[in-house]
Amino acid sequence: MREELHYRIALTFLPLVGDVAAKSLIETFGSASAVFHARRRELECIPGIGKVKAAAIKQFRDFYRVEAEARFLQRHGIRPVFFTDEDYPKRLQHCYDSPVLLYYKGKGGLQPEKMLGIVGTRRPTDYGAGICRDFVKAFAPHGITIVSGMAYGIDITAHEAALDNGLPTIGVLAHGLNRLYPAAHARTAARMLEQGGLLSDFSSGAELNRQNFPRRNRIVAGLCDAVLVVESGRTGGSLITADIACGYNRDVLAIPGRVNDLSSAGCLDLIKQNKAALVSEPEDVLRMLDWRPAAPVARPAAQSSLFHSLEPAQQDILQILSSHGQLDIDELQYHSGIPRSTMAAELMQLEMLGLVRAMPGHTYQLIST
Repeated sequence: MREELHYRIALTFLPLVGDVAAKSLIETFGSASAVFHARRRELECIPGIGKVKAAAIKQFRDFYRVEAEARFLQRHGIRPVFFTDEDYPKRLQHCYDSPVLLYYKGKGGLQPEKMLGIVGTRRPTDYGAGICRDFVKAFAPHGITIVSGMAYGIDITAHEAALDNGLPTIGVLAHGLNRLYPAAHARTAARMLEQGGLLSDFSSGAELNRQNFPRRNRIVAGLCDAVLVVESGRTGGSLITADIACGYNRDVLAIPGRVNDLSSAGCLDLIKQNKAALVSEPEDVLRMLDWRPAAPVARPAAQSSLFHSLEPAQQDILQILSSHGQLDIDELQYHSGIPRSTMAAELMQLEMLGLVRAMPGHTYQLIST
């Protein structure tokens, strides 16, 4: 007998059935398992489903892939959060196209009192990066959770500034939790698991492509009380996030920058079009959102070691790299006997923990700790 989780995952694997249709099905039948056990004629009567989507549901047979995903979640301590679960983010739940299923790994909560998305260009100026760090530092007494997309530039600057100032931070990924893109941010991601987390609505088998990023951006926008655009050109993902946030009736704020600086042209356009409020100092953000300092919270003690919770396969990989030095994935597979598909996932986890570094030529080396 398959568990409800399996049917929830299967619901996201259905061709032609997106998040809006999936939630309509859940509202009608009450559970994912009930959707798959419903008669075709019952399915056809649901608004937005019809004969084609009803046929896709009844013909779904890819439960081997579903069960593999469920095992992956359990093995790597990833929490599936369904649309009807009590811990599904309430802010996101009210967005019409929010994901029906989220995957989350980390110790931070998904519905803190204050959440701010910070987005911007992948190629910030020194001014933009510095302003981003200054704003986040000023937010430290207010207990704000910082949300961004783990990309180069303003995204990773916001995440790292939050970590450095004791604020929780959540990275929303445009791929499954079996990898990290860009891999250069693995050490930051590992810190975020202790002081926030990583969130995605993509399964581990999802391909990484351009269409994923707007889908990721809608989660950043919907998860937060407001979105702050620090520095942006006239096109790019940060402006997409800002537009989505406007559609969700979220506050959008923008730092103006210099009027002749192309790196700030997108922020200026948002302000001129009345899509964003102009903010020039952190206090503007706090005043507009009516955020006051948070009560002090005791922070958990840091882990004495990362190794105690590693899987046996991960320990084997570290031991082999310690003995042989830099190896490629085929050599690691030969020495360990671990299947190649499993090896790739284990190496990704070790990268995220900051224990292994990916090198040119698909080789890996141990990072000294």
